[in-house]
Amino acid sequence: MLAESRGLSVEAEQLYRALLEGRPGPPGAELAELERFGLIRAGESGVEVCPPRAALSAFAAQHEAAAVRAREAAEVLGAAYSLRTGRDADFVEVLRSRDEVIATFEAMQTQAGVDIVALDPGSYMSPKAEVSTVQPGSMARGIAYRVVYDSSVLRTDDGFAQVQSSIALGEQARVFPRLPLKLVIADSNRALIAVPNSDAGDVLALLIHPSMLLSALIELFESFWRMGVPVRAGGPDDAEATQEPTVATRRLLALLSGGLTDEAIARELGISERTVLRRISRLQQLLGAQTRFQLGAQASRQGWL
Repeated sequence: MLAESRGLSVEAEQLYRALLEGRPGPPGAELAELERFGLIRAGESGVEVCPPRAALSAFAAQHEAAAVRAREAAEVLGAAYSLRTGRDADFVEVLRSRDEVIATFEAMQTQAGVDIVALDPGSYMSPKAEVSTVQPGSMARGIAYRVVYDSSVLRTDDGFAQVQSSIALGEQARVFPRLPLKLVIADSNRALIAVPNSDAGDVLALLIHPSMLLSALIELFESFWRMGVPVRAGGPDDAEATQEPTVATRRLLALLSGGLTDEAIARELGISERTVLRRISRLQQLLGAQTRFQLGAQASRQGWL
C-alpha cells in the first residue's frame, strides 16, 4: 500500500507548518513526503511551499479512481461467475437467492470473533428484509462494528433511525457520498458483496474467501473509512451540523488551505489567534479530522471549499 493512501503524517504536517513560518527543517523522510504530496518544490532560493488545495484534490482523486477500479473489478467478476453453473473458483461462492444472502449475512455475524466492517449504500431489497436482528447479540458478546453509510441512507426517516439505533448499541458509523458497492467483511477472512440482479429481480451475492480479492476489498473498506465523516448520536441533522458551512467557516477554510499561518488568519479575520485555534479545533471535531491536512480533505469532499 502506498504511503500516500494513509494521508500526510503528523511529522510531515508539522514540518509543512514550520516551512510556512520560515523555519527551515532538516532534510529527511518528512521533507520527501511533502514533496511526494506536491506540498513543496525546489525553487531558486531553496524549498518553496506550495498551496495545499491542489494536493488535497489530487489525493482525493486517487482514492476515487481506486474505488472506481475496485467497483469495475467486482462487477466484471460478478458477471463472469453468474454465468457459471457449478465450477466456481475456490475463493468465490455465488449466492443466487435473497434468503441465501440474508442467511449468509447473519451467519457471518454470529460466527465472527473480532469484528464486522461494512460499506452500506442502501438497501437492494425491501428495508424490512435487511434489518439485522443479529447485530445486538453480536455486539453484546464484544464484536466491534464499523460501517460506512452512503449519505443517501441518512436522508430517509427509516434509514436515519436504523443508523442511530446501531450507534446507540456501540457501532462506529461514518458517512460518505456515492459508495460503489454493498460490502460486509467478517474478521478479515470472509467478505460478502451484494449487487442488484436486474434480470431476476433479486439479489446476486459473492462470498469471498481468503485471496488477493479479499485483501483488495479490505483495503477498499479502509480507504472509505478514512475518508468518511463520523456520524454521532443525533446524526448530521443536529443543530450545529445543519448550520455549517457558514460564510465565516468557508472563509476560514479558504485561508487555511491557502497556507496562511494562524497569526495571518487571525489578522485577516480580525480575531485572536486563540479564536482561530478554537474554530479549527471545532471543525476538526465536527468533520472527524485528527489533523489540519485531514480537515482540508474532509472539507473539500463535503463541498465546503
